[in-house]
Amino acid sequence: MDLEEFLKEWHNEKSTVLVHTSGSTGKPKPMLVEKRRMEASARITCQFLGLKPGDTALLCMSLDYIAGKMMVVRALTYGLKLIAVKPCGCPEWEGDIDFAAMVPMQVYNLLQSEEGLKRLKAIKHLIIGGGAIDDGLASVLVGFPNHVWSTYGMTETLSHIALRRLNGPEASEWYTPFEGVTLSQTDEGCLVIDAPAVHDGPLVTNDIVEFVSPSLWRGKGGGPFRIKGRKDNVICSGGIKIQIEEVEKLLRPQLSAPFMISKRPDEKFGEQVVLLTESMDMDLIRDVCQRVLPKYWQPRSFLHIDSLPMTETGKPARKEAEQLCIKH
Repeated sequence: MDLEEFLKEWHNEKSTVLVHTSGSTGKPKPMLVEKRRMEASARITCQFLGLKPGDTALLCMSLDYIAGKMMVVRALTYGLKLIAVKPCGCPEWEGDIDFAAMVPMQVYNLLQSEEGLKRLKAIKHLIIGGGAIDDGLASVLVGFPNHVWSTYGMTETLSHIALRRLNGPEASEWYTPFEGVTLSQTDEGCLVIDAPAVHDGPLVTNDIVEFVSPSLWRGKGGGPFRIKGRKDNVICSGGIKIQIEEVEKLLRPQLSAPFMISKRPDEKFGEQVVLLTESMDMDLIRDVCQRVLPKYWQPRSFLHIDSLPMTETGKPARKEAEQLCIKH
């Protein structure tokens, strides 16, 4: 979809817009969302960031997904000057930007050149979503002069419902929910979102979270939280619950080649940890795993593949990776 098509859909007589989920846990699913709720989400974000009419907003993501659509809606709702460029892995633009949204891959690619770095540092408010921000990328961003944020949200919440600062003295691993958002947990520790402005009724997520200590947060609605991983990404091996994201976090600073943690059935342990990698040096990877990981987290199998499975939005395609593990 291009900008002209979306604007035509936005300005038609219908009260809803068709969007698709990202497909990180399966095939992308179509869903209709109300335009009034998209406008409400747009106002909340713009107010939180202190944007004002006339500020420039960069559209550099595909309009096939909610993140791109919401950048246009924010511009329409809040009177921002929209600068649209071709959506790609390394976007290019001219002039000053007050507000931009990108996925981690775009930020990473821009950091590879002096011109890209200069452009990123000139953005007054940069929000990054649609995928995990690894420690290496975060360490580069922490010294940026303006505001850099990581977002938490999903298609169902019409983009994000919480932000955490990635740079400056306010940098934190804890997400701060927007005003009007109430948070809680299921018995399994998954986040439950009640955001009436953007979603009808409580939304139970698959994200296992931890709330900041009650002694540090005396407000209502759950307060700041951090993500431990997805419920889907728990490996139950020999009675031990292993969070895939936590294993990857420990390995990421040690492994230069692209890799991914997955799982497959195991007759003895129920499930086993599998490491997929584009590297051919399995001995090195085994040594790193034995040195860095707790005994019960260490992969029992290692699988070389030419290219890790990824979704269209640059997220690990977990289900596809699991199927590869089962086949091999």
